[in-house]
Amino acid sequence: MSRPPELFPLFADLETLEGVGPKTAKAMAGLGVERPKDLLFLLPHSGVDRSRRASVRDVVPPAVVTVEVTVGSHFPPRQKGRPYRVAVKDAALEFQLVYFHARGDFLTRLLPTGQRRIVSGRVELFDGIAQMVHPDHVLRLEEAGDLPAFEPVYPLVAGVTQKALAKAAQGAVARAPDLAEWIDGPLKRREDWPDWRAAVAAVHAPESAADLAPTAPARARLAYDELFAHQVTLALARMRARRGKGRASVGTGVLQRKVLDSLPYAPTGAQSRAVGEIAGDMASGLRMNRLLQGDVGAGKTLVALMALLVAVEAGGQGVMMAPTEILARQHLEGLRPLAEAAGVRLDILTGRDKGAERAAKLRALAEGETGILVGTHAVFQKDVQFHDLRLAVIDEQHRFGVAQRMELGAKGAAADVLVMTATPIPRSLALASYGDMDVSVLDEKPAGRKPVKTVMVSTQRLDEVVAHLARAVTEGRQAYWVCPLVEDSETVDYASAEARFQHLRAALGDCVGLVHGQMPPAEKDAAMARFVAGETSVLVATTVIEVGVNVPNASIMVIERAEIFGLAQLHQLRGRVGRGSAESTCLLMYQAPLSEGGERRLTTLRDTEDGFRIAEEDLAMRGAGDLIGTAQSGLPRFRVADLERQSALMEIAQSDARRLLGEDPQLESPRGRAVRLLLWLLDQDRAIKLISVG
Repeated sequence: MSRPPELFPLFADLETLEGVGPKTAKAMAGLGVERPKDLLFLLPHSGVDRSRRASVRDVVPPAVVTVEVTVGSHFPPRQKGRPYRVAVKDAALEFQLVYFHARGDFLTRLLPTGQRRIVSGRVELFDGIAQMVHPDHVLRLEEAGDLPAFEPVYPLVAGVTQKALAKAAQGAVARAPDLAEWIDGPLKRREDWPDWRAAVAAVHAPESAADLAPTAPARARLAYDELFAHQVTLALARMRARRGKGRASVGTGVLQRKVLDSLPYAPTGAQSRAVGEIAGDMASGLRMNRLLQGDVGAGKTLVALMALLVAVEAGGQGVMMAPTEILARQHLEGLRPLAEAAGVRLDILTGRDKGAERAAKLRALAEGETGILVGTHAVFQKDVQFHDLRLAVIDEQHRFGVAQRMELGAKGAAADVLVMTATPIPRSLALASYGDMDVSVLDEKPAGRKPVKTVMVSTQRLDEVVAHLARAVTEGRQAYWVCPLVEDSETVDYASAEARFQHLRAALGDCVGLVHGQMPPAEKDAAMARFVAGETSVLVATTVIEVGVNVPNASIMVIERAEIFGLAQLHQLRGRVGRGSAESTCLLMYQAPLSEGGERRLTTLRDTEDGFRIAEEDLAMRGAGDLIGTAQSGLPRFRVADLERQSALMEIAQSDARRLLGEDPQLESPRGRAVRLLLWLLDQDRAIKLISVG
């Protein structure tokens, strides 16, 4: 698989472009531009109206104006540090061009007295006199055609000027070949999108501000190309994962029935639907690769257990992986009564298991006596052998990369994979990050979950909050007190949490516990365990508690300096209460005055408990990179496409990519071959390797 020859000019060195020397080329790398083709996708972010005016009189300063002038006298500065002035006259007005630190010989050559020139720049009034300081352009009349009426403005980096960048971009556009069309014909006609080459030329030659909007046809087309290439790559990865010989695991329903009969309530429609989708995947001969997305408290545990029981009913085993030992133990607690109802042997394996006890667990696993294993990363160790692993359920995607998914797949060569996440992700982002997976969504709350009352309180009322807490504790209730992550340094966080802990301890006595990021894991577990057991009533914590902790008796959540947390994080934290029968409250303590964004976040949270609505709002406010935490998001970096504003295009791209590969898995059709060009063009050639293998 080598690069198609028609793309060679776009992949040459930058220095092959006119006006780009080694220094400029090196500086351009700061813009992510390393080859001519990168310039095609570095789009102007704004533009300047350079249309010709008869006179400066026709505009209201300060404004950019382009006008033909006759050059008058030069006035070099009398003393150092003063500006150099050149008098000029247009059709109706005399004004001055002003230069600082300019060389006289250069300016006399540029602006010879008595000759006519076109000047373009920003005109301002000083003491009633119109001045143009450092004109952007000074052109001879015969060069006037070189200046577009609307000049594109590019993002810059030190060492690169607008002029150099615009010239290089034009050079790259001139090299863009006519390529075969990879967009589906009916879609392209419906959206009225231009051909690729025409689109590239158009985005670099906007004629007005409207051409710079993401909705402008040329821009929308290039954005679609990018989203489509990304979705083709994910769809190829998905096909390849599915080509892995799956094993059909067909459940009998016997164990599932026992569990449902033991429950005091019926599952929600969303739970039943998800279980059906998962069982269908497991029964097919292809490997399952599914994401189970559910809001806080939507009942993912039950769905996961039903899936694990399908594996056991089919004569195999299932494993449930959690990112931390605390969470693994919580899954164990949650699953144990259900597994007992079904009569299935459940066990846990973590890094703590040593010696004879560990050996006994491994033996039971290898001989198939253990039906369901709950564990942490310890499950990946070499000596852990399953008798017949059919399903791996992975909790909390963000701590588990694609590499781990693969590693786990190797344990049971044909194991189905179900990933659970409690972070509702807007659909466009879910497609960007998990487009290689099928998605099941739990969007209903089980009966009996009470809404959490959410209140905003200013930090000035701290004493009232502490008094309220003291009353609640005497009534036997439990509370979390979350301290802000003040700095990026854990020591400062630790100090603020420690200070709050001392303060509450003085007020409430020794029923207060503390958990923070600096503690050794064993101490953290012990402090959590005391809280779970009810030995402490108030747990002061940094955000280590946001994921998955379950203490049904805890009914109060205080979040200090709530305005500095992200929406999704606040929603996760609030989800730690409201799990039992008591009325629950979440207090958002903020420091006045609130910024506009802070206020919008807190009121959104106060007004809704719908995680998907909160996520959409979060996306609108923060942008995609922040939402999933860019460091571990694995979100692709799009150069043209804007995930927030063009989420609808992402959905079209996904269904189009899957349909194309369904009809043409090797990309051999004329459209398939065109798509290969697109993948090369957008550096998705990894995807091409996925086709050729297998």
